[in-house]
Order: sequence, then structure tokens, then C-alpha cells
Amino acid sequence: MKQKSGKTVHAFALEGHIDADRIRSNTFEIEWPPRSGKMQSFPEVDRAQWFGLAEARQRIQPGQLPILDELDEKVGGV
Repeated sequence: MKQKSGKTVHAFALEGHIDADRIRSNTFEIEWPPRSGKMQSFPEVDRAQWFGLAEARQRIQPGQLPILDELDEKVGGV
């Protein structure tokens, strides 16, 4: 989905048991501090957590609510 800001958000769902504490992020490099000439690595994702649909609706960015609506429609409120 494309947000108003122009960012593209990719979402996926799966059925299974995945330990959120074991999820590890890839990293990206950026010049930091800006204009310092120093490159530093940062994680793309700082942590992973699982939420029920009701709590996810409270935590998600408002523009991303259609993702949860589609998920709810496809899995029937599971």
C-alpha cells in the first residue's frame, strides 16, 4: 500500500508460532551525524511484537488501517 507520504508499506501475514524475541533485523548504512563523513549502521526494525487485532488497530498508523481491515476480512476475525 502507498501512504500519503509516498512511502510504500509491505505487509504479510502467516499462520504459525514465531518467537518475536528471536526475530533479527537487517541493517542499513547512513552518514551520521549528517555531513560528518562518518557512516554508521542502524537496524531497519528495532523490535518485533505480536498484537491482537483490536490492539493493533490502536497502535498502527491511521493510514495503515486498511491493511488490518483486509487481514480481518481474509481470515474472518481469527
